[in-house]
Amino acid sequence: MELIKTINEKKFPIAIHFVALFFIGIALFLNFMRTPLDSKNAVPITIQIPKGSSFAKIADILSQRGLVEHKLPFQLFARLKDVPRHIRAGEYELTSAMSPSIILDKMMRGEVKGYRIAIPEGFNLHQIANVLVEEGLVNKREFLRLCSDKAFLASLGIQSETAEGYLFPETYILNKAMDEREIITLMVDQFHKKVTSDMLRRAQEIGFSFDQIVTLASIIEKEAKLKEEKPLIAAVFYNRLKVSMRLQSDPTAVYGLPAFSGTITRAHLKKNTPYNTYQIDGLPPGPIANPGFDSIMAALYPSQVNYVYFVARNDGSHQFSYTLSQHNAAVAKFQLKREEY
Repeated sequence: MELIKTINEKKFPIAIHFVALFFIGIALFLNFMRTPLDSKNAVPITIQIPKGSSFAKIADILSQRGLVEHKLPFQLFARLKDVPRHIRAGEYELTSAMSPSIILDKMMRGEVKGYRIAIPEGFNLHQIANVLVEEGLVNKREFLRLCSDKAFLASLGIQSETAEGYLFPETYILNKAMDEREIITLMVDQFHKKVTSDMLRRAQEIGFSFDQIVTLASIIEKEAKLKEEKPLIAAVFYNRLKVSMRLQSDPTAVYGLPAFSGTITRAHLKKNTPYNTYQIDGLPPGPIANPGFDSIMAALYPSQVNYVYFVARNDGSHQFSYTLSQHNAAVAKFQLKREEY
């Protein structure tokens, strides 16, 4: 018994030593996680976490950008918190004034950098793609390919040849973790949220499919500058359709022309394209732009007037006419000096 007691007495200080080292290690570990690399440097650093990245890869990225100094304790702390399973891919805006613990918390919450993207009413697919490309959010070729992918469009409830008309004009918060499919889906979902059952019934009441309503709304969107004139412009087009007159809408003449410079000429109006309502009867085969809610409502509820013509007054408004002679007089008054004519 005396021997065991002596051994225990000699080992006891060693145990205390290891316990002390353990707690010192814990203290240093926690201090590391709570201490920023440079508490005075709040300059934002944007990092990109690719999809499918291992946490070791994430730690490498943070270390290379000067956000984390010691990767091993950082990874250990992350695993203790089960963080690796919850890291969302994408862009993060971090600073070296943030502690490793705060950085982990932001990544675990998925606080990716968002881009506020405004899609104006009346933009077509190519224009929307250009806006997204400017922010580095999409590959233009892939974006446009998906906008014509029939299987993908069908999964979104779109029966048209392209997504034209169904990418709802809105301000979106997007991030670089989103791919082209997700961005298109988000915009189409927003379109479906705006379209109510009453709107679908109204289209049936007036004898049109909702796809035709969207097509007409896209033409109204391109023609109208003032919200209050949209129902009037809609009435003109409906009145023309009733008497089998061609719609003769200038924007339809240049839709899909790759070399269009922004000035519509007589040559454009004479060009034989599937969308040119100077050359075809009735509505074009699909929308020519992505209309806003006001234009869709105007297509559903046109003004009850008998106008058959309108011409721009060059101040954003239009002169509406009942007869061709009235229209010709308005053209002479407001459009006489237009170079394109």
